[in-house]
Amino acid sequence: MVSMSMQTGAAEGDLAIDLAGIVKRFGATVALDGASFRVRRGAVQALLGENGAGKSTTVKLLSGLMRPDAGSMRVMGQEVSMHGPKDAHRAGVQTAFQEMTLVRDLTVAQNLLMAYEPTGWFGRIKRHDALRKAADWLERLELGDIRPGAYIRDLSLPVRQKIEIAKAIAREPQVLLLDEPTSALSGRDVAWLARRIDELKARGVTFVFISHRMQEVREFCDSLTVYRNGKDVGAFDAADITDDEVIRLVIGRSMDAKYPPKVTAPAKIATPAIEARGISVDGMVNDFDLTLRAGEVHGIAALQGMGQRELFEALFGATYIDAGEILIDGKPVTLTSTADSLKAGVSTALLPEDRKTEGLFLRLPGGENISLPMIRRYTRFGLIDRKREQAAIRRSLEQMEVNPRALYKPCLSFSGGNQQKIAMAKWLLTQSRVWLMFDPTRGIDVGTKHQIFVLMRAFAAAGGSVLFYSTDVPELVNVCDRVTVVYRGRHAGELEGDALTEENVMRRMLSS
Repeated sequence: MVSMSMQTGAAEGDLAIDLAGIVKRFGATVALDGASFRVRRGAVQALLGENGAGKSTTVKLLSGLMRPDAGSMRVMGQEVSMHGPKDAHRAGVQTAFQEMTLVRDLTVAQNLLMAYEPTGWFGRIKRHDALRKAADWLERLELGDIRPGAYIRDLSLPVRQKIEIAKAIAREPQVLLLDEPTSALSGRDVAWLARRIDELKARGVTFVFISHRMQEVREFCDSLTVYRNGKDVGAFDAADITDDEVIRLVIGRSMDAKYPPKVTAPAKIATPAIEARGISVDGMVNDFDLTLRAGEVHGIAALQGMGQRELFEALFGATYIDAGEILIDGKPVTLTSTADSLKAGVSTALLPEDRKTEGLFLRLPGGENISLPMIRRYTRFGLIDRKREQAAIRRSLEQMEVNPRALYKPCLSFSGGNQQKIAMAKWLLTQSRVWLMFDPTRGIDVGTKHQIFVLMRAFAAAGGSVLFYSTDVPELVNVCDRVTVVYRGRHAGELEGDALTEENVMRRMLSS
């Protein structure tokens, strides 16, 4: 491995970003411990590391959302001391966050132009001009199908992510920080982002690209820096380091295999754990059949907006079905709420797409989030047995390898990957027989992904059932026993054994 020359000998004038000896503490937690980070002007540089390694803290420092406790920051050759986002904007820095900053109850135009709206007398916003300006930007960025007057709350997660990116681009940055920009995007949307990066790079814009997907790092980035435990542990030209070497630097050890072996349960139960017969849901799922067996990980492959989300919600009892029937252990059930699965004698756990708004109460401690679905288990005569409850929570946190302080610290104080692990610990506690996992690896590091895959396979080997949707086709192929392809809400084929390949899955997804 050859360290980049810019890390040791580049002239200051060649650097768009130069962070040296940065320290940032949050109470007893040291998020950055003397970290350094340097990016050449006009480069696309990846910042890699496990969740909690300090990547997002670095982005927030450069975005003016927080200040370092020690160290120096230079942007475009100038030393900066940022007291807020406006300072970052004046320094030419814009950010598109993974955990989006969009205001759900405002329109697309209001979000795109926030603090930059055209104004008239006495500072009044010219709403017609604002709508026209937003429409021009959307058209310019190949987002002309999005209405400027649409409310953010009514848009899907991938569309919201593209608007978050568009908002940063519209402010014409010199440095653009992309924090997990593709975590919610489909393959077609990633191609859209690639075109934006190419356009801006041609104009000399510098990028910091945070991602856990090495394929995208290879596609987009010239160079990369790796953080571990709040410190920089290496900076390299992308061509000078292999994926295995990156993984070893990220997690501090080698990983025997990216995916655990597929080991089926010793005995199959004849009756399916869950079965859907001809179900239809809100015009998005149509006459759909699905059989989920005990002892298997069953994949769902689909392009964006093909009905996969509505399918998962229907099986969880979060959405009514308009037609057809759902069977649990061979018996028809009516799921009008998520509690109905418990009444049917099987606890069904859903790990949702958006952990921030659907999976966790961010301002509550992790412990309260984890025990909430099963709090009655630890209640007697209306009183909670805190000792039993907390012992169970600690076991779940330990199994997910989450810091024990999650028992009492608010979820919002943890990184996105650790929040996902807390959400999963919640369902470990329920002792569910069925896991519905909707894109659970979105925006998490390679070590945590491997941990989740191991848990899924172990759960199946013990006789549990997993229904697993992922936007990452290699995950489906390497983790699942079977994969059902969904196209426009219909069953478009099933693949298993030797037929379960990336090429075959993609072909069915694109040409059904």
